[in-house]
Amino acid sequence: NTKGPLRIAFLSFQNNPFWFPVRDGAEAVAQYLKGQKVQVDYTVLGDNLTAEAVVSGIETAIAKKYNGIVVVPIFDGTANVINEAVDAGIPVVNIIAEGATPSKRLLFIGQDARAAGEQIGKFIEQYTGGKGKVGVITGYFGATQHNDRMNGAIDYVKKACPGIQIIGPFENQDKAEVAYSLTQDMLTRYPDLKMVYVTAGGPFGAAKAVTDAKLIGKVGVIGFDHTPENLEYLKTGAMVGLLDQAPFQQAWDGTVRLYNYLVSGKAPEQSVIRVQGTILTPESYAKQSATR
Repeated sequence: NTKGPLRIAFLSFQNNPFWFPVRDGAEAVAQYLKGQKVQVDYTVLGDNLTAEAVVSGIETAIAKKYNGIVVVPIFDGTANVINEAVDAGIPVVNIIAEGATPSKRLLFIGQDARAAGEQIGKFIEQYTGGKGKVGVITGYFGATQHNDRMNGAIDYVKKACPGIQIIGPFENQDKAEVAYSLTQDMLTRYPDLKMVYVTAGGPFGAAKAVTDAKLIGKVGVIGFDHTPENLEYLKTGAMVGLLDQAPFQQAWDGTVRLYNYLVSGKAPEQSVIRVQGTILTPESYAKQSATR
């Protein structure tokens, strides 16, 4: 690094266990880049995911004259402030999820949320045999990524499986306890419920409701992220599938790529890098654990 000391703002959230590997990735890359005269400041924007929190975090980073920003923007309504940062000479890398409105960001690393939803839709078809009731719980109705994951699955199921009835969608704001009570309500109202799909945070809450109702093997929960809480329920069979999006890797790669741009001035060859996820099932998880 011949550019002298560099400061990178890493802006993230913390409202459920998904964010821990994001934090760990940010802290690990901060250690890694320390020797290159780079300071990475990991900042939690709060536990309530809103566009306003993102805007305020980026505005603060602009005011503090950071050299670059890594952020999880999630919502529409964040593109203008990202453009503001770029216009002020501060490149921005988006990771995990961004809004649908294009911005001047340097790079986005994340899943194709709609394709991930369709991948889960196909799993739902396979698990249910194409018929029965499936409950849908999403994180935030205003989050582009959550909507894409939800609609990717629902649109596929509606087209491929006319025998499936969708219950919901309901919103749990990424909270496991809300997923728990929503699932309890569905199990009470629809005793023939076959499956619950949680598009974002807190799927282990739905799995706990299935466990408490002694319905493991009758009702399956599918969701995202290989967090310890989710994996516990995958082990018992309350969760029947988990799709990962490599959050630690996204945090690391996003920051390293931003650093490379800051020192070389060369933009990455691709402006979008897609993270491919595989669905882990109780069977594949058991096999994986046995070979460790």
